[in-house]
Amino acid sequence: MKITLTVIGKTEVGFVRQGIEEYMKRLQHYVQFNIQYVGDVNGTRNMSEAQQKTAEGKALLATLEASDYVVLLDEHGSERTSVDFSQWLQRRMAGGGKRLVFVVGGPYGFSPEVHQRSNEKISLSKMTFPHELVRLIFVEQLYRAFTILRHEPYHHE
Repeated sequence: MKITLTVIGKTEVGFVRQGIEEYMKRLQHYVQFNIQYVGDVNGTRNMSEAQQKTAEGKALLATLEASDYVVLLDEHGSERTSVDFSQWLQRRMAGGGKRLVFVVGGPYGFSPEVHQRSNEKISLSKMTFPHELVRLIFVEQLYRAFTILRHEPYHHE
């Protein structure tokens, strides 16, 4: 199974990009993982929040395949510990499917159409983080999940 993190816009902050690159390098030993960048929506200054979510939603939906299992990284999703997440990931991967896609929305969240297309929502925290940091936190948690599953000395309880 391939795992994809789909995000809107490039990662601009240097230290965040470096951290993501480091964890992506580590992840290649465990799984086929990539980040899919969806271009920023143009003209957002002249759009309402709803219009921006709709435009971003169309762009996000265009990247998905019918067979994808789609998980939104959403503050209203279910919360898990790192160990729980690793066990969930193991079950998802054992369940088959070609691609597991995690999605980070824009600044105002997801359109109703993206919510409808999703299979599940996971929250990384009740706190709010900048979208670029969510990328880094998620990639680190994905790496941590694989080290937990392999009983490697990275995660400490």
